[in-house]
Amino acid sequence: MFERHQRESWLSSAASILELIYHNTVRSVRKTHSNALMSILINILQTVIFVAAFFLLFNVLGMRGSAIRGDFLIYIMSGIFLYMVHTKTVTAVLGSEGPASAMMKHAPMTTAVAISSAALGALYVQVLSMSVVMYFYHVIWGPVHIWSPAGAFAMVMLAWFSGFAVGMIFLAMKPWAPQFVNILSMIYTRANMIASGKMFVANKLPATMLAFFDWNPLFHAIDQARGFAFINYVPHNSSIAYPVYVSIALLMLGLMGEFHTRKHASLSWSARR
Repeated sequence: MFERHQRESWLSSAASILELIYHNTVRSVRKTHSNALMSILINILQTVIFVAAFFLLFNVLGMRGSAIRGDFLIYIMSGIFLYMVHTKTVTAVLGSEGPASAMMKHAPMTTAVAISSAALGALYVQVLSMSVVMYFYHVIWGPVHIWSPAGAFAMVMLAWFSGFAVGMIFLAMKPWAPQFVNILSMIYTRANMIASGKMFVANKLPATMLAFFDWNPLFHAIDQARGFAFINYVPHNSSIAYPVYVSIALLMLGLMGEFHTRKHASLSWSARR
């Protein structure tokens, strides 16, 4: 009754929200391991294993001729990095704290902060892993030559944004059918092993095969990233606008679904996971 309420300015409110997002992002990074450094090292190891596995696969199956003329490992990493950013972001957003979580009992905490922190945490870990892998490749194997680094990194951000949008769709559906959504998200991430197009060049696909892949925003992001990475490759069967528009549409649908879900939040949801 005797509390004194002081109105905060929009600047101080924004600063407090950003601080809350920062601390929750650190918490999301430490979820996989109690040591944040080990969490990052595990992700780096996963990335290296992916790159090594695809390098051996291409060599054993004799698929190196289907790659873009230039650094073969850059061709592989351009697909692996964007795939990892996309799928890890989808998984992180899907696993973020929901409206029935115990964390939501704390006054400053909201689902928007939890979702943003999960997405930013995934982006931080993936970008750091990419930087470390590229650095050691540059030092140990040979110099890294990327035609347009800014454009290639923009495609990384586009892959992250599309993963964020897809994750929002799954997150909005999860409280209503948790088991089904978990299976659906697993099918989506496994299907993207091929549907993302990281194993081939879009320009070499016939029109009949292209129809199986051009629905996927990640397919366009990876193909455009290779256009920025290699000076002698110009993507003709993909665009930047398509994944941007699709991701915005999915994000809007996900936000509306999450808002509707939050209004019908129930503590019994946590028991159904």
